[in-house]
Amino acid sequence: MQNFKIWVGTLFGAGLMPFAPGTWGSFFTLPLIYVAAIVSPVYGIPLLLVLTIILSLWSTDASVEKFGDDPGQFVMDESAGQTATFLFISFSQTSSDFLILLAGFVLFRIFDILKPFGIKAVEKMRGKFGILADDLLAGLYALVCLKLLIHFVPGLG
Repeated sequence: MQNFKIWVGTLFGAGLMPFAPGTWGSFFTLPLIYVAAIVSPVYGIPLLLVLTIILSLWSTDASVEKFGDDPGQFVMDESAGQTATFLFISFSQTSSDFLILLAGFVLFRIFDILKPFGIKAVEKMRGKFGILADDLLAGLYALVCLKLLIHFVPGLG
């Protein structure tokens, strides 16, 4: 069971990639987000967010035991944060969807890497909730910025 938890925590191996595992974890979450939004426009992304949060909390301890405290290989928290970025975003099944996904991805990575506006303080929380909380907060900041972009940039929304 521990190996399965590690496999889940690394987002099925994405976190084991040699360079920028958090970026890969976020990137490989994008198709899941898009499919969830298309299959169920109202409930898809919220359900995916709940699922990624649960899987993150469930698999954290095994990954920490194997890789150390807040390991880079553990990217299920990035998956949850990336999903939070799209929580109230609608997709139209047009080419603008790709731009929205790209913008949300870039915004989330900026907030997750730079950790401004209290994200760094949240990251210092101990345990599995601290590992997850900074990514969720980065996702919420990215969501606000993405909503503003969609509102103010013609052709994006």
